[in-house]
Amino acid sequence: MTLRDLKPGQAGTVVSIGEKGPLKRRIMDMGITRGVAIKVVKVAPLGDPIEINIRGYELSLRKDEAAQIEVSVK
Repeated sequence: MTLRDLKPGQAGTVVSIGEKGPLKRRIMDMGITRGVAIKVVKVAPLGDPIEINIRGYELSLRKDEAAQIEVSVK
């Protein structure tokens, strides 16, 4: 399951980041690394962007970026 598939209020743990190269580096620089807890706070009306809570702060990601992050649901 990817982060894009989670609904608001659902939480999970990051399993892997599928993308390689600069996008993967950018995602990791934002604090999204393997094993970190992540929770979807809300999704915009048209589905893009997705607001998540990670490491105690709110972060907005585009659907394309969220689709690269594999999570296991708690």
